[in-house]
Formats: sequence, C-alpha cells, structure tokens
Amino acid sequence: MKTVPRLACLLATPSAFSLSVTLMAMTQMALAQSVEAPASAASAPAKPRAPAAPAANSKEQLQRVEVNGGPSDEAVRRASTASKIIITREEIDRFGDSSVGETLKRLPGVTTGGRPGRGGEVRMRGMGGGYTQILVNGERMPPGFSLDQLPPEQVERIEVMRAPTAEFGARAVAGTINVVLREALQKRLNDWRAGLSLERGHFSPSLSWSRNDKLDDQGGAYNLSINVQQSENRDNNLSSSLSRDLKTGLQSLQRTETQSEDQRRHLHLTSRLQWRLDGGDTLAIQPFLMAMRSKSQNQAQLQREGQVDSALNTFDRSQTSARNNFEMLRFNTQWSHRIDEETRLELRAGAGAGRGDSSSLREEFKTGTPAASRIQQDTTDSRDRSWSLNGKFSRQLENEHSLVAGLEGEGTRRRQERNCLQDGEACPGLLDFGDDLSASTQRVALYAQDEWSVGKQWSFYAGLRGETIATRSSAANYAVSHRASVWTPLLHGVWKFNEKSRDQIRASLTRSYRSPNLQDLIARPSINSFYPCPSGKSCGANEVEHPDRAGNPLLRPELATGIDIAYENYLSKGGILSASFFARRITDLMRNVTTLETVSWASVPRWVTRPTNIGRALTMGVELEAKFRLDEFIEDAWPVNLRSNLSLFSSRVDGIPGPNNRLDPQPRATANLGADYKLRSLPLSLGAGLNWTPANTVQQNLLTEARSSRKMVLDAFALWNFDRDTQLRLSASNLAPLDYTTGSTTTTDTRQVVSEGGGRSYTVWQLRLEMKI
Repeated sequence: MKTVPRLACLLATPSAFSLSVTLMAMTQMALAQSVEAPASAASAPAKPRAPAAPAANSKEQLQRVEVNGGPSDEAVRRASTASKIIITREEIDRFGDSSVGETLKRLPGVTTGGRPGRGGEVRMRGMGGGYTQILVNGERMPPGFSLDQLPPEQVERIEVMRAPTAEFGARAVAGTINVVLREALQKRLNDWRAGLSLERGHFSPSLSWSRNDKLDDQGGAYNLSINVQQSENRDNNLSSSLSRDLKTGLQSLQRTETQSEDQRRHLHLTSRLQWRLDGGDTLAIQPFLMAMRSKSQNQAQLQREGQVDSALNTFDRSQTSARNNFEMLRFNTQWSHRIDEETRLELRAGAGAGRGDSSSLREEFKTGTPAASRIQQDTTDSRDRSWSLNGKFSRQLENEHSLVAGLEGEGTRRRQERNCLQDGEACPGLLDFGDDLSASTQRVALYAQDEWSVGKQWSFYAGLRGETIATRSSAANYAVSHRASVWTPLLHGVWKFNEKSRDQIRASLTRSYRSPNLQDLIARPSINSFYPCPSGKSCGANEVEHPDRAGNPLLRPELATGIDIAYENYLSKGGILSASFFARRITDLMRNVTTLETVSWASVPRWVTRPTNIGRALTMGVELEAKFRLDEFIEDAWPVNLRSNLSLFSSRVDGIPGPNNRLDPQPRATANLGADYKLRSLPLSLGAGLNWTPANTVQQNLLTEARSSRKMVLDAFALWNFDRDTQLRLSASNLAPLDYTTGSTTTTDTRQVVSEGGGRSYTVWQLRLEMKI
C-alpha cells in the first residue's frame, strides 16, 4: 500500500507538523490485527461508560477508572458510513472546557469568531454564518440562542458530521454540529462543580450540579443538570477611518477610543426523564431552560481631522448604557415503539417559547456643551413561539439493508415591538417603515435513506430529502411572503482495504443548501445614524462608509453540490490518522452588496447595503488529522496523548476580481497541536493545546476588501486528583495574548475609505473544584 507514505508527504508541508510525517510513515509497521467494531447506523449514538470497581487491597491512591461498556468514539466514527466525529463526555471532562466552542475548536477545520480566547460563532471549514448547521438534540434553536453560551457540563456528546445526511437535514453546506444534552442513565451520579475565572482583575464565578439516578427497576431513569454563572468583561478598543477624495485629494480622519464594560448572568437547566413501557416501548421527556441577564456601559471619545461633511452627525463624545434579557424554554417528548424485532417507529414532539427585551440610552456630546446634543432611547420587546413534529420509521432487512423514512414539520413565529425616541420625539426616518413586526416560518420535510453492506469491505448509504420553507412577515409597507423548496440527493460509501484492515476510504457525493434568514428577507430599511433624516423631512445624501441597510424579499437559497473523500487509519491503542478532501460548488451565492440607490426615504440617491444573490462560488480544502498515544509508535514511551490537525482552504467567487475573491470570512488555513498526560508518580494530569488561524484578507464585493489579523491561542491545564471523587483543576486560556484587529478598504469612483479597529486580548485563568458525591 502506498497511501500512507503519500499521506505523510501531505502532513510534512508545515514544519509544526513534522512529527506527524514520521508517525504516518511508521504506520505500516505498526498495523496490528483488529477486532471488527460493531456495525452501527450513521446516526448511532455513543453508549455510556460504566465505572470499574477498585481493588480492595490496593495500597496506592485509588483513581476512578472508566471501562468502555460500548463502542468508543473512534469505533462509532469508523463504523459510520457517513463521515462523523464523536466527542464523548469523557473527552469533554478531560480538558475541562468552559464552553462548547472551546471543545469544538480543537477539531479539524473548525474556527470560532471573535477575539482570541473569547470564543464566538462556531464555523466549519472556515465558512461564515449559515453554512454550518447547529442543532441541539437534533433540532434548531430559536433566535437569541448561542451555542458558545451552552455549558459543557450539560452536554452528553457532540456529533460533528462533515457531509449532510437525510435524517439530520441538508442545510449543512460546511457540515452539521449536533449537541446532545445529558441523557438519563441507570447509574447513580451526583456531580458538583464550582469554578472561579479571572480576567483583567475581574472574577467570574460558576456553579453546576448534575444528578442522575433510577426511576424504577424496569429501566426508568432521570437526569437533572443545573448551571449558573456570572461573567464580567472590560475592553478597550481603538478604531480609525481615513477617507480620501480621489478627485481633490482631500482627506478626513476619524479616531475613536472606546472603553466598554459588560456584565452577564446565565442560568441553564436541562432535565430528562425516561421510562420503559410494555412491549419494549420507551418514553422520554426533556425540558430545557435558558435565561440570561446582561448590562453594559460604553464610552467613546472621537477625534476628527481634515474636511468634515456638513451633513455628518458630528459629536466628540458619546456614552451608552444598555440592558438585555433573554429567556428560552423548550419542552421535547419522544416515544419509541417496537413493531417487531426488525421494525421501529419513533415519534417526537416539541414546543418552545422565547422572550427577549432590551433597552438602551445613547447620549452624544459636543465640545463646549455640557448638555447632550442628542439623546436616543431604544426599547425592543420580542416574543418567539415554536413547535416541531417528527416521525421516523426504520426497518432492518435480512439482506443487511437498514431502511429509514421520516416526515418532519416545524414552525416558528416572532412578534417584535420597538419604540425609538430621539430627544423625546419619535425617531425621524422610522415612522414610514414601522417598528412592529410579526413574522412566521414553517418548514416541512420528507426524507428516506437506506444503509447497507456488501460483504465485509463495502458499506453504502443513499438518501433523498425534500424540504419546503415558507416565510411570512408583516411590517408597515414591507410585508414579505417567501417560499423555497429544495430536493437534496445524498450518497456515501466506505471501503475497507481488507476484512480486518484498520485502513479505510470513504467518499460522499451530496447536495446541500443555505437558506436566507428572516432579517435578510424583510426589506424594511434601517437609516444610518451618522447621516440621519431631519425630523419631518426627506433624508439627504450619505457616504459609502455609512450606508443604510435593507433586506431583499427576492433572495433565493444557495445550492451546493459537494464531494468528500477521506483516508482513515485507526490505531490499535486508540486514535486515528486521516486525510480528507472536500469541494463545494455553490450557486446563487448570497452576499451583502453596497450600491448607490434611488430610494423612497430620500430626495437624493443613498448608499444602501442589501443581501444579494451574486452568482457562483467554488471552495475546496484538505483536512489532515493525527490523534494517537505516543507509545503506539515508540516502545517504552510515556502514554502521552498527542493530537494535531491542519486544514488548508481555497475558494473563488465568480464575478469578483482576485486575488482575494474568496468566501467570507474563510481563512487559508487553521491548525491545532496539543498533548495531555497523566503522571504515574503523582495523581496529576497535565495538558496543553495551541490553536492557530493566519491573518486573512477577503475581497467581499467589487467595492470592499476586508481584513483580520492572525489568531493564536495557547491553552493549558493541570488536574490534581485528591481521591477518586474529588479533583481540582487549574486552567488558562490564551496564555500568550495577541492584539486582534479587523479592517476594510472601500473604493468607489470618487472616494476611498480605509478603516481599522481592534484591541488587546487577555489571559483567562480558571480554578475549578469537581466533586462526585
């Protein structure tokens, strides 16, 4: 076999991964006979692990030992026909992450937005928002929910699928992340965790409790998990905007120095109750509650030099105070019925409610005037309601075919009321647009899939999913009625080199899509506050760096045809060496485009930013992964767990000039390198990891180029076990903090604007006591 040496050459590209070259080349000598992992469906979950009883006569300090009662995460990944990565409860506990985003960023091709060490929006393969499908217990969450805010203590496992499947849905151009909340197990569990974080002298406490036990002796069980936390952040930012008139050469410069403080309180509660009924049926009920309170203060000092537009809203200082509240309650129930030994029927129903209200007060001051030159008050109150119904029929046939068919329905409704006052009167420019909104989205999907094996070496998956999404909204003069239907065929296959081989190749040919969100469809404008409309008058002109914003009811969903190919080698002591290639051809690409428009709210043309279907794009990439124990290749070496991955991305957007005409905000690469080790002489575990994303420049459209600086985050932890039930963890995130900046350059026929902004990042220390009672 020549596959392994070729893979080693690929891993040798960056020097940081030179160790992987040797390890990959040694794989041929290290291959051992393996016992076949049990076959499982593409959506089979990882099974729980039960603790082993310690020896009674042991003189050494007893340590908790976990015995695998089912297939490991590597075994599930290996047996799945569709590409899947499983992060189990064991791995989440090992690193002691404070957020789900920190857990996910160690995976190949996963990036997070925001400052280093702060987390942010989770993205797969470097693609932006909407390309990665985020699910919790297989369902989409309402607006306002952030995956990065979900505490890892409430997560049972995380399933990462690089290619779409019919059952999980095809709104996954980059992939799908499904977070499964804590499950009710028969074993008794009573865990407490108390933590204290420190950043820039500000403490953030957290407390979590998980309780698990039997309900009865027939298989009934329950789980209750509660997490409360408080965080406080303080930031200093410096931004600048340099405008130059290309005809006269005149320039104007604006510098803004900002100090901000943010305080948040979170409450998360999840519970699961399940019973075994007569005939092998099961019933489960799972409520999920999330509540957040936040308040912030912001002070900005502005300095202007050069020519200043007379229509610009000029002020020298501003201060803003804001308050935000958000609550979400979700209630799911699931009934599973065994029709016979080979046939099952599963029904799921869910209902949810969400509420968000916010208020802000902004005061602007000019030099020499003690009173505010302008005061604006904004209050927003939104209500969300959702429901879901799902039915799944599965049958195992004698010829090793596993058939699954399903019907799904989902509905969401949002009501939003906004009140805006400027100097005590209704905000000018908003009266004609309306502040109240009522919108609803309904989705109906039908799917069928078949998974089967041909001998001991071949496994196949074929699926078809049809989905229709209807969106309606009402707003003054800007009502929307939009419907889109998509059919997505899906094919996956796995080939093992031989019957007992640890090497296999998998391939997928799929179709996926990205649908426009509600705010992109609603055409209601938002007037830029730097060039406001005079009270009772039509708006005047604005500049390209301060455009108005509006939606586009004619937006079409993006469609993507994709191919995935991967080589995987599963090691005898656990771990994997893999190399994968993906490509996506996207049509009807959506992107925000700024143009000079003739609009109803102004007497002259205004610069307006709208989401627009701009054409086609192509993205592709290579993802390399090496995850293993050091003694797999070096005899008598310490059993250090090593993990490394490197992802290289490339993309091209048609109709936009190069060289940086890539998908926004896809970087050219991302990498991870880490290790952890449990000392033999002391009850101490140590670990560290490095996450790296290079600086990035993207030509967003014909006018604007966007930039971001590199991100390099170094994390480390030390875990001391007092006994089998008590341990203390010290961890640090972003040990080598770097400044983080973003910027853009916008060029028109008459004007060029260069903007930069950013600030420092900081190390976050955390001390956490973990107890099992």
